[in-house]
Amino acid sequence: MTETVLKTTDLVAGYIPGVNILNGCNVYVEKGELVGIIGPNGAGKSTLLKAIFGLVNVRGGSIELEGTDITGLGTDKLVSRGVGFVPQTNNVFATLTIEENLQMGIYQNPKAYKERLDFVTSLFPELGKRLKQRAGSLSGGERQMVAMSRALMMNPSVLLLDEPSAGLSPVRQDETFINVSQINRAGVSVMIVEQNARRCLQICDRGYVLDLGRDAYTGTGRELMHDPKVIELYLGTLAADQEKARTGA
Repeated sequence: MTETVLKTTDLVAGYIPGVNILNGCNVYVEKGELVGIIGPNGAGKSTLLKAIFGLVNVRGGSIELEGTDITGLGTDKLVSRGVGFVPQTNNVFATLTIEENLQMGIYQNPKAYKERLDFVTSLFPELGKRLKQRAGSLSGGERQMVAMSRALMMNPSVLLLDEPSAGLSPVRQDETFINVSQINRAGVSVMIVEQNARRCLQICDRGYVLDLGRDAYTGTGRELMHDPKVIELYLGTLAADQEKARTGA
């Protein structure tokens, strides 16, 4: 029997009074799943994560974490209840060391620091060798690794990732997607928002296509990758050409 970790129901949210970005969005993440959120610019992808994490006003609908309503809770309470969030930018403390960044991630439960440090360094052994290095001296991909590790320090039930590959070189993008898959295989449920839609769908169990603040399409990653409507509207001409080559059409 599956267990729903995170669920939004008819979620309505926005930044400016009277202007909604999300217009009845319904998504869910089951225990152990990696769920991808794709869609055109302005569809509400990042707003969805920020609304879940208490950074955007929710005007309608609800958010549940493991069956408990968490709608409108502050970020500190959400972290303590098991929601981890990695924003797209400014997601590390550049002047602090890697070790200090990780300590900041578990300030609510410092007694568990050693246990959680062992966990994240088992996922990313390179971090364990460079704990005294300042985060500001790292590459973009390495910073993403630190940011994800810091969010993992509180042992979240679900990890929300906002555009983790944005601004990275192709090689670093691949490394980031590998890291996300590795985190998920370690038992962490993940919801990832990505502009690199094709790569996102390749690694996710299920995906949602958001459009105009609603969940327009849903299915497994493979189903969405090969759905003609999704290809035409959201994955672009390159994806359409690749699909034609695959099918011989």
